[in-house]
Amino acid sequence: MDLALSLGRRGLGHVWPNPAVGCVIVQGGRVVGRGWTQPGGRPHAEVVALAQAGAAARGATAYVTLEPCAHHGQTPPCADALVTAGVARVVIALEDPDTRVDGRGIERLRAAGIAVETGLRARAARADQQGFLRRVTLGRPMVTLKLAASLDGRIATATGESQWITGPEARRHVHALRMTHDAVMVGAGTARDDDPSLTVRGLGARRQPVRVVLSRHLDLPEDGVLARTAAEVPLWLVHGDRVPAELREAWTARGAQLFEVPVRRGQLDAPAALAALGAAGLTRVFCEGGGGLAASLLAEGLVDEFVGFTAGLALGAEGRPSLAAMGVDALADAPRLVLVETRAIGADVMHRWRRAD
Repeated sequence: MDLALSLGRRGLGHVWPNPAVGCVIVQGGRVVGRGWTQPGGRPHAEVVALAQAGAAARGATAYVTLEPCAHHGQTPPCADALVTAGVARVVIALEDPDTRVDGRGIERLRAAGIAVETGLRARAARADQQGFLRRVTLGRPMVTLKLAASLDGRIATATGESQWITGPEARRHVHALRMTHDAVMVGAGTARDDDPSLTVRGLGARRQPVRVVLSRHLDLPEDGVLARTAAEVPLWLVHGDRVPAELREAWTARGAQLFEVPVRRGQLDAPAALAALGAAGLTRVFCEGGGGLAASLLAEGLVDEFVGFTAGLALGAEGRPSLAAMGVDALADAPRLVLVETRAIGADVMHRWRRAD
């Protein structure tokens, strides 16, 4: 199952709206087939592994990180494929809460006389599948918030200079993290100040993440990198309801996809924005700020993982803080996360945190 989990992770960021599943088929103590969900979401992991195993799948044990699907979509049910191949036993890490599956895959296997076991490495599988699970159960994608800051929590000098607070090794790691998410998201201020491309570079990416910008007024540079590349790499713009029609039409003509969401207390409604992204199929979103968007997501309880990079420099109180005001008056009201990992990356320190639930 550990091998199946590692295989499944290869699909993270490349298979949405499908889950990134891994499958290993074992016959006589030997791995005869292995597979993971392919880019674009198909073929599914079980189908890939069965094709590799061939006749050796008969009487074998299949280890799958998520319950095999039981519905007809663009491909036949994986549960049926396992039955047809003649496997004798299926070990499943996690059951699938999707209403089209939700135990039906297990029922179909057992009805065919296949022994089924569940729960092996369930905790690890749940961590890997949290994007898919949140979209299915909550209607929104998982959100990873990334911030790179100085020792004193500043993301730029008072003049706005921010390139580069962290070193090249940390920046390369950020590109690797982008590659494991369906989308990279920033606020309008970051899009205006940094003119970012929000793409994965230097890692041979198979599929670029969607670029998402939250901009209440859609007041983004019309000659910036995002505008110039909107027809080449997906660009999704989330905006309020008072954007003039001609501005919407101009961005649509460039190739951007637009999402209108409500405005609440002078800001885009963050839960509504994520719900719109979830409805469009996204399961994993990597947010890179700025401070206002980051504070809003934290305050709303919408950050599932936090990845911080701390550099060994101090910018002082005049520097720009990593988070905007959150209205926290008591420690009991502050969002709290659980530490998962800390390690040095080049000259910087990465610390990764996760929601307690």
